[in-house]
Amino acid sequence: MAKTIFITGASRGFGKLWAEAFLKRGDKVVATARNTDTLNDLVKQYGSNILALELDVNNREASFAAIAKAKAHFGRIDILINNAGYGLFGAVEETSEQEARAQMETNFFGLLWLSQAVLPVMREQRSGHIIQVSSILGLVTLPVLGLYNASKFAVEGLSETLATEVKQFGINVTMIEPNGYSTDWSGASAFQTQGLELYGPLKQAFSESATPDTWGKPEATVDAILKVVDSPNPPLRVLFGKVAYNFVKEVYAQRLASIEEWKEVSVTAHGH
Repeated sequence: MAKTIFITGASRGFGKLWAEAFLKRGDKVVATARNTDTLNDLVKQYGSNILALELDVNNREASFAAIAKAKAHFGRIDILINNAGYGLFGAVEETSEQEARAQMETNFFGLLWLSQAVLPVMREQRSGHIIQVSSILGLVTLPVLGLYNASKFAVEGLSETLATEVKQFGINVTMIEPNGYSTDWSGASAFQTQGLELYGPLKQAFSESATPDTWGKPEATVDAILKVVDSPNPPLRVLFGKVAYNFVKEVYAQRLASIEEWKEVSVTAHGH
């Protein structure tokens, strides 16, 4: 049965790739972008099955209005995919207030506004699926991506809580946690802080640590997203990419070992 899917950040990368995959199989898609000209090719090819909306997810009022337009146009919203976001590269010490706030506005607050906006629609339907495009960097961290890491950790905490609150209404929540992919995320879509010289060697080492195999192929995520969307019992979390799987597994093993090592201190700190 065809689904109605609302997806943000659909101008390029995962957003556009997935929007096209949904349309190709007959789903109805509400695709948002800051510039809807980037969606003209999909509108031309898929006509009335796609609704292209201009949206800056940082604007809470506009986010609620976009959800209302989508509901009025297609009659329902089965799935919300919060995909809009960008990477801010730079050491924590280098990051300006404006850069830090802007990163959180888009990656965290934009996702929050749309999640809030769609919930009344899905509650009324007694069904729905909110998919948050998080990152492995919402579970583990890398240097020179401190604010990006923080924004995705915030997404994880919010979404895990949300899942427990809305399950009673027949609404599922899934966090997709990709490793790096060969999209514009680290290129045209990325922002860089004004660098301090003392972090130069760290940044160079970080840059040189990536190999061609580090980056996943965006096209390989299409089958994966379709499986998540079609699952009758979707997961709360799903990693995308073999680097994500290996990295998270290794770090979590280290965390558990450290928790056990400090168990006596932890238990004594309870007081009784």
